[in-house]
Amino acid sequence: MTSECLRVGQAAPDFAATAVVDQEFKTVKLSDYKGKKYVVLFFYPLDFTFVCPTEITAFSDRFEDFKKIDTEILGVSVDSEFSHLAWIQTDRKLGGVGDLNYPLVADLKKTISSDYNVLDPEAGIALRGLFIIDKEGIIQHSTINNLAFGRNVDETLRTLQAIQHVQSHPDEVCPAGWQPGDKTMTPDPVKSKVFFAAV
Repeated sequence: MTSECLRVGQAAPDFAATAVVDQEFKTVKLSDYKGKKYVVLFFYPLDFTFVCPTEITAFSDRFEDFKKIDTEILGVSVDSEFSHLAWIQTDRKLGGVGDLNYPLVADLKKTISSDYNVLDPEAGIALRGLFIIDKEGIIQHSTINNLAFGRNVDETLRTLQAIQHVQSHPDEVCPAGWQPGDKTMTPDPVKSKVFFAAV
């Protein structure tokens, strides 16, 4: 499988890389989560930039919401683990990210960014790619933002909850804007009319 054809429904490319976890260097391997957890894997351009810390801290601040539904978060950029550590050790008020509740993965050789087809070859950095990977290691959702605008943690969580719902209720589908507790639909020409009749 080449990165150009990577899409939802396919196996997420595995990787093993050095990450900063609780201010220590550890090896993180994507396949270690297979059969155990969902993974929100997101890429960002560079440490010590502007939009990036707003996303990274937002995911960290909401980490417990993801943890409650068996999900790990992994942030990845083309920086080294030493740059990650320095950024984590920098206070948020000074442009750092402070202590984080999830690993920041170093992709200095840019292989992970390339495998997920989010590497901007001209800039040499990753675009804002985000992938939701299920417990079987299959990509269920992907988005890619350009460099200048950030992502919404609430929408990532909502999408993840919808994925988990339809995987545990295979006879249902989630309509636009679905939130946990909302009505779902039956993917059937006749039965779906029950949903539309109630709208």
